[in-house]
Amino acid sequence: MKRKELIDEVAKRAEVSKTDAAKYINAVLGAIADNLTEGDNEIALPDFGRFFVKHVAARQGQNPQTGEKITIEARDKIVFKASDNIGIYSRKHS
Repeated sequence: MKRKELIDEVAKRAEVSKTDAAKYINAVLGAIADNLTEGDNEIALPDFGRFFVKHVAARQGQNPQTGEKITIEARDKIVFKASDNIGIYSRKHS
C-alpha cells in the first residue's frame, strides 16, 4: 500500500475528507518519529504492535564488488514488532 492508498482508506473508514485523513496520518507518523528519535525510543500500541529503537553493534562485512573486508559501524535502527492480536483491526473481524 502506498501513501495515497493509505490516505484514501483512512478517509473512507473514518468518514472524513482525504485532506483531513492526510493531516491525521502526518500527525500520527510525526508523533511516532519524534518519540523514537527524541523521546523514550518506544511506542506501544496495544493490539497493534510496538515500535522501538534497537542498537546494532559494529560488525565485519565484505564489499561485494571488491571482496575487501570492511567494518560496518554500530548504529541504532527502528524495529516494529507486531502484536499477536493485530488482526482485530481488520475489516474482516469487524
